[in-house]
Amino acid sequence: MTVITFGLFHTSPAPIESGQIFVMATLVVAAAIHAELSIGAERVRRRIAETRYVDLSSVWTFAAALLLPPLLASVAVVVTYTHLYLRVFRPSKTPPHRQIFSTSTVVLAVHAVAGARVLLDVGVGELDTYRGMAALVVGLFAYTVVNTLLVVSAIRLSQPGSKFLKILAGGEVVLEIGTLCLGGLAAVVLGSTSAFVLLLMFPPLLLLEQSTLVRQLEARATTDAKTGLLNPDAWRWQTTTLLRQAQHDGRIAAILILDLDHFKKINDRHGHLVGDEVLHAVAQVLIHEVRENDRAGRFGGEEFVVSLGGLSEAAVRGGKIRDVAERIRARVEELRLEVDTPDGPLTISDVSISVGAAVYPSAGTELKELLEVADAALYAAKRGGRNQVQVRYGGPPLNPSPQPPTPPFGLRSTG
Repeated sequence: MTVITFGLFHTSPAPIESGQIFVMATLVVAAAIHAELSIGAERVRRRIAETRYVDLSSVWTFAAALLLPPLLASVAVVVTYTHLYLRVFRPSKTPPHRQIFSTSTVVLAVHAVAGARVLLDVGVGELDTYRGMAALVVGLFAYTVVNTLLVVSAIRLSQPGSKFLKILAGGEVVLEIGTLCLGGLAAVVLGSTSAFVLLLMFPPLLLLEQSTLVRQLEARATTDAKTGLLNPDAWRWQTTTLLRQAQHDGRIAAILILDLDHFKKINDRHGHLVGDEVLHAVAQVLIHEVRENDRAGRFGGEEFVVSLGGLSEAAVRGGKIRDVAERIRARVEELRLEVDTPDGPLTISDVSISVGAAVYPSAGTELKELLEVADAALYAAKRGGRNQVQVRYGGPPLNPSPQPPTPPFGLRSTG
């Protein structure tokens, strides 16, 4: 807040020069051209953004903050975001108050940059000195912190229960910092050479836009919408790769199938929205209990799957696979969910899960085979009383006990 205060109250109201108006007009026109060239990608990115959306207009607004007095920089921000609203956000049915809030956060960020310049005693546009470069770095930090904190705080207020780090996840902060670095480069270029050199900024910006869109589409195509885990196809593909890596390294892997006990009763008693909250909570348990190189997915309904890779023989002999499964089972059993319903607050505390596991390569070398063995182990856990773990270190018995016919794996509900 210190830099904002300096930006608002300690910048001298120097007379506006014609050259500064030209710089402002140049940046506004460049921002408009950029928006028009990338309008299709921007609309798609805005529509599929799941946490916070970062538009790449920061290139031009940050450059304005570095090159212009706060008043002119604020005018550039308002004009740029008004154009974005008319061309991108309004067609996407974005409420006007959200765009006003976004514009306001950027205006405050611009004043934070002005405050950084005042603190370092750097004049408007003086970026060709060591002190000017220091002001650029400090301004970038101030811009990012102010804008990010305001936006994330608003998201948390509008989405109760959302997590600060989850909102920041997905590389959006890294994208914004990269965009601001380009904005700093644009400011240096515009402050020392011809405005026509800015044309060289458009190709990398458009490539960044497309690569960001591709990354978001890939993430959406591989993610289960309700839980944030991998969807079945993505989990199968990534687990197949994990098994191949285990074979190449001479390591051991494991496949876990997890099924919520009596989940249908939760849906029938409290409704599907409460059931979705339970699924999301269980998914969070999986995310926190597996390692970064493991893979967790949802197979549909109340079924989840986990693949553990890179295990040593000593770890497996020491019960590593069972330990992981037991931790997950215990964490699910400890869940206490506070859910808002039309009838008032509701506490869900009777959630449990059964787990069946199969070990690679002793129980099978192909994913299909391992899934069948793990599925049989899951049935054993269900028949044994539920809320327990069964691990198969070898294949199924030669004369398994008769079981009732079931639909294909991934489509049934064991309860």
